Amino acid sequence: MKAYLAIMLLSLISLSCVDIPNQFSGLPPGTWRAALQLDGMPKKTINVNDEIVLNKEFSYEGELPFTFEVKYMDDKNENFYIEIINGEERIKVTDITFKLDRSTAKDTVIIDFPLYESYIRAVFEENVMEGNWIVKNRNNYAIPFVAWHGKDRRFFSNGKDATYDLSGKWEVVFEEGTEDEYPAIGEFNQVGNKITGTFLTETGDYRFLEGVVQGDKMDMSCFDGSHAFLFHAKMDNENAMTGSFRSGKHYKSTWSAKRNKDVTLGNPYELTYASDTNKKFELSFKNSEGTLIDFKNDRYKDKVKLVQIMGTWCPNCRDETKFLVDYFKEKPNDQVEIVSVAFEKYKDVQKANVVLKKYKDKMNIPYELVYGGYANKQIASETFPMLNKIISYPTLLFIDKKDNIRKIHTGFSGPATSTYSSFEKEFEEILTSLISE
Repeated sequence: MKAYLAIMLLSLISLSCVDIPNQFSGLPPGTWRAALQLDGMPKKTINVNDEIVLNKEFSYEGELPFTFEVKYMDDKNENFYIEIINGEERIKVTDITFKLDRSTAKDTVIIDFPLYESYIRAVFEENVMEGNWIVKNRNNYAIPFVAWHGKDRRFFSNGKDATYDLSGKWEVVFEEGTEDEYPAIGEFNQVGNKITGTFLTETGDYRFLEGVVQGDKMDMSCFDGSHAFLFHAKMDNENAMTGSFRSGKHYKSTWSAKRNKDVTLGNPYELTYASDTNKKFELSFKNSEGTLIDFKNDRYKDKVKLVQIMGTWCPNCRDETKFLVDYFKEKPNDQVEIVSVAFEKYKDVQKANVVLKKYKDKMNIPYELVYGGYANKQIASETFPMLNKIISYPTLLFIDKKDNIRKIHTGFSGPATSTYSSFEKEFEEILTSLISE
């Protein structure tokens, strides 16, 4: 009888241990597939283990997928971070809180993107996270978020091979036939079903995009904590396609494209220019500590000056900022001064300065960062009346030792584009020329 009871007890223990507890202090390590539900959460339960059934039951028009990897920093499995994956880009995110929410009695994770004033808040249960991506500097802006552990495919397969290879350059028009129409260049690289690339515009690029080509359709996406981009396209033939573009839940657009290896955009050094070339450039703002930053101060006299018109919420601005920080870290020069003038999503100066200080610290910016005003191009244009207009964040002004504007670079095409290396070379040449005068 005792032996029988012992066997029964062991059986109960083994049955109760079918679910293996999470052995980590936070999220399980490895790859995750995430999705922002731009049109709200689907009504049907999604079975991520059956891709074909999933495609039959759910339309992907409103689902913006991306992948990330959870990594632990030590053998104790206590400290972890995530890397968001967009094509060749890896975005390391360390501002993560993982704790038990007493109100729900469930593990809750907060993934913060402090540079962009946004965060993901989600409940973690049975290897699934579910919650919202929230943007703090937008009014009531939240997009449902869900992520599954152990999934690494961005867009699910429908079993179809790609009908066409989209690799190469494409001449693109967004918002065609409307007053908001603007040109772009599509740069794509396709291997089998997988496609990576970006769109370049005259004011910047659409970051590292990643997706699939299945049959005669293309799907690409990007999420970086600020931008949430989703592109769909249908090929009309091997040389033409039409598509849709969504940015978060607030913007929808259409576009068309045709192959053109020789397509170009406007010269970024000609789009913004000095309206009065005889007038000296003046700058006077207070930084977040209340110190007046004025080009009349001795610090700026007889030096080459770079003025970056930007916003902390702008990923293209972040790319340009990183370029400036890295360049002068490698090639410091006491004959050059930089001031970044930020136009922010906050009209309250105190709130804006809190954001600027955080941005300056996170980006390790060694030069001055000042608040220029609310993030509105009309306001930015009025702030710099010596320019014809501000059409892009960022805009970079090259000013000589005598306070004359010598060059203006509009927009910024970052490391996701083929023109990034050209900018590096041009920047070096312009700066060297101004320093030597």
